[in-house]
Amino acid sequence: MINIFLFSSPPPLVNALPLPLLVPCSLPHLSLRTNPSPFSFVLKLLWNSCSSNPISPSFTDLSPGSLLIYPEELRELREQPIDPQAEQEIIDSIEEVYFSNDSFDMVQHELEKLPPELNLQELEEYRDKLKRQQAAVSKKVADLILEKQPAYVKELERVTALQTNLQLAAVICTNARRQLSVAKEGFTEASLGLLANQRRRQLLTGLLKSLRTIKTLVKLTPMEEDYPGAIQLCLECQKAASTFKHYSCISELNSKLQDTLEQIEEQLDVALSKTCKHFDVSHYTKVQLAYTLLGKTQTAMDQLHMHFTQAIHNTVFQVVLGYVELCAGNADTKFQKMQYKDLCTHITPDSYIPCLTDLCKALWEVMLSYHHTMQWHEEHDKQETTPTPGKSFTCSLAVDRSYVKKKLEHGLTRIWQDVQLKVKAYILGTDMSNFKYDDFIVVLDVISRLMQVGEEFCGSKSEVLQESIKRQSVNYFKNYHRARLEELRMFLENETWELCPVKSNFNIAQLHEFKFMGQCRSPSVSPSRQAASLSSSAQEELSLFQQYQREGNPFEMHMEHKEEETEDVLASNGYESDELEKSVYQDYDSDSDVPEELKQDYVDEQTGDAPLKSVPRETMRTKKKSDYNLNKTNAPILTNTTLNVIRLVGKYMQMMNILKPIAFDVIHCVSQLFDYYLYAVYTFFGRNDMYESSGLGLISSRLRTTLNRIQESLIDMEAVGENAGVHGPAEDRKEKVPSPHLSQLVVLTNSGTLYGLAQRVVATESLVFLAEQFESLQSHLDAMMPAAKKPFLQQFYSQTVSTASELRKPIYWIVAAKAIDYEQMLLMMAGVKWDIREIMSQHNVYVDVLLKEFEQFNKRLGEVSRHVRIPLPVSNVLWEHCIRLANRTLVEGYANVKKCSNEGRALMQLDFQQFLMKLEKLTDLRPIPDKEFVETYIKAYYLTENDMEQFIKNHREYSMKQLANLVNVCLGSHINKKARQKLLAAIDDIDRPKR
Repeated sequence: MINIFLFSSPPPLVNALPLPLLVPCSLPHLSLRTNPSPFSFVLKLLWNSCSSNPISPSFTDLSPGSLLIYPEELRELREQPIDPQAEQEIIDSIEEVYFSNDSFDMVQHELEKLPPELNLQELEEYRDKLKRQQAAVSKKVADLILEKQPAYVKELERVTALQTNLQLAAVICTNARRQLSVAKEGFTEASLGLLANQRRRQLLTGLLKSLRTIKTLVKLTPMEEDYPGAIQLCLECQKAASTFKHYSCISELNSKLQDTLEQIEEQLDVALSKTCKHFDVSHYTKVQLAYTLLGKTQTAMDQLHMHFTQAIHNTVFQVVLGYVELCAGNADTKFQKMQYKDLCTHITPDSYIPCLTDLCKALWEVMLSYHHTMQWHEEHDKQETTPTPGKSFTCSLAVDRSYVKKKLEHGLTRIWQDVQLKVKAYILGTDMSNFKYDDFIVVLDVISRLMQVGEEFCGSKSEVLQESIKRQSVNYFKNYHRARLEELRMFLENETWELCPVKSNFNIAQLHEFKFMGQCRSPSVSPSRQAASLSSSAQEELSLFQQYQREGNPFEMHMEHKEEETEDVLASNGYESDELEKSVYQDYDSDSDVPEELKQDYVDEQTGDAPLKSVPRETMRTKKKSDYNLNKTNAPILTNTTLNVIRLVGKYMQMMNILKPIAFDVIHCVSQLFDYYLYAVYTFFGRNDMYESSGLGLISSRLRTTLNRIQESLIDMEAVGENAGVHGPAEDRKEKVPSPHLSQLVVLTNSGTLYGLAQRVVATESLVFLAEQFESLQSHLDAMMPAAKKPFLQQFYSQTVSTASELRKPIYWIVAAKAIDYEQMLLMMAGVKWDIREIMSQHNVYVDVLLKEFEQFNKRLGEVSRHVRIPLPVSNVLWEHCIRLANRTLVEGYANVKKCSNEGRALMQLDFQQFLMKLEKLTDLRPIPDKEFVETYIKAYYLTENDMEQFIKNHREYSMKQLANLVNVCLGSHINKKARQKLLAAIDDIDRPKR
């Protein structure tokens, strides 16, 4: 950098500047070596000089590199002739550092170049060199300045003119801006501002209208549940917002719309959950349409199933929790924190059935809602698949429908499984072994109805429910049957075997325990109730979901139906107490008619329930006798114990009907009830070792086998005392019952009552009646019995039930053996002389005595029949036994004869014919039993030796003594000793196998 200071005459623009002028001129781009344009150099020099402040010439302000150029020196430099080449060499010899930037300090540079030891001569030489360089540079600069002087003057004039123009332009711009400001105030802001404001007003008015619409819709959406409209509006707003998303306010609005849409989805999910308990078509339609607008049909179905699962859990928990807290009597929060399974264990027996019923009602509502949901989708799919103009089906819609259909079908089994698990936990949470029978039947009935619901709901066999209720039933039934057997023993031991009066057309179907069989209804049912029964049977053809689609509940209606049945039976009684019963009976003698209601009361009073309706005493007495019908000749013979057994059988069959998996166990227990009753009747009235050895075949081999089987399998022969029996310590005795003992009130040794004939008839015929009822139930039991176990049922009927009537022989034989004094007749026959020589025309006295015994027997039989009806089969058996014993006594008496003539044999025939003639007047039994037995024996007195031998071989019904008497007395005088020994030997051979 070379700083040059010129002292010259100033230009016109700087006339005021003092002379000499010190002008610092920075020449960064001026190279003296390249000889730049003089004009540009001079212009830059002048411009710099004009823009600089005048500085007084002072050598103290000059930098070491400054160059003072005076005009005279400038002229001298131009006038000095210098060789251009030499001048250029001098300039080239200048160091490069002098051409650096303005901050270069030339003095410091030169001083630093001085050697440590100064030499004056060298310094002077170096100074002269610098001066030559300075002179060359100054001369070069002066040449350039003088060369560009005309151009400089011309350019300066142009600058002056430009400055004048610029000043004029500044004045014009100032005036223009002033005028524009006035125009802006008067025209733009007034006129165009009005137009802009009007346009903005229109936009804001439309926006305000939209905002008001959105605000109004958001407020109305929760109340009107117009979810599709709200979603449609939000989607339209989002679409519009996406168009103007470059505005910041719109982006904020878009985020708020997204939040609103999410809130609507949350409310939509809540609305979807409400359909799980109370399905409403319009509500569900709106919800599904809303999800369709959102494009979340499949998500909605997933959420719906989750809500159904949650609804089942919440419903059962709240129902059980309510009953638990109600029974606990305090609002203890510990129950709310329990698991559902643990909560079920706190249900009390009294609240078990109401809670179970409410539980099933609540679950029914959930399943009914799901059923309605499936119906809605089926109908909706049919409507959509129906081809209509302008409607096109997309692949996505088809996929959604297919997904929904599969999801709903799969959800049937899933929901029913959840229901089963919840009810199973409730069933197993309580020990029902000590429940009353009626309560347990109600439980089984409710569960059976629930399983029916499950079968109609999804075709399930409800294995979970069956297994749980089977477990409870087996446990309950074992305890129940054990208690009933013990109760039956107590009834039998306290039974006085008095007749229980029932109506003549009594049938087990009239008992409420057998109403489930539907065989018949009580005659006292009103026509309106019969019509109701017919309508209810017609409704049974419809499924439960069809019956209760609009209103009602199958569990509630079923319970009411059960109560109505009980009321029907009790209402027909018409009595409030047993005293009223007796008062009615006292108004009529034994031969008069008895009201149907009274007879019904005898049947149904065993239920232990009080009649719900009563008939006034005056009304009963004013009834006509023709209104009553009591035919004692046809009324069945049974006791209170018999009726109790029949009721037990009905209860057992109810349990089998409801719970078929335990049918075999129940039928086995039913057979034990009959077995024990049969064994008790035989033990009380038919067991007599003395008479069993009579050889009359009173007990058949089948009956004896049955009695032995019962004794081995059911009777606890080791029980001692009243407390022994099913509760004994021995494990093998738990299923056995002690043998019953006849009540001390029953007297079987009084001859005046024919040795308790009335009690024997009631006991035996009640057993026969019980067997007849079992025969009528065989088809029902066979239908309930599993196929693999049916041989057991067939064997029970063929070997046990059918032997009931066979007990008549041993039981009534005891009466027949004691009713007539056969020993007296033998003694009287022994006193008769049979070896007479003339034919007698008069029979012996013993015949009259025997006939008198029969007349007395007939008379006492008639006295007994006044108290207890003696059926014809019983009368025939009694007469048969008595006649058979009398005839055998006659043969035994004839076999005791030591001597007998032909006239004596004729007398025997006369006596027997007289006996038969008189006997036929006393009895209608035909033919007379063992008539041939006596006649054949008497005729044997006339046989020859050969005929006698054949007679001995063919007639083994006679005893050895009787046959030997024929040989000794009849043939003794006609055959030799050897022949007699032969015949006796033949008799001995016949008797040997018996021994």
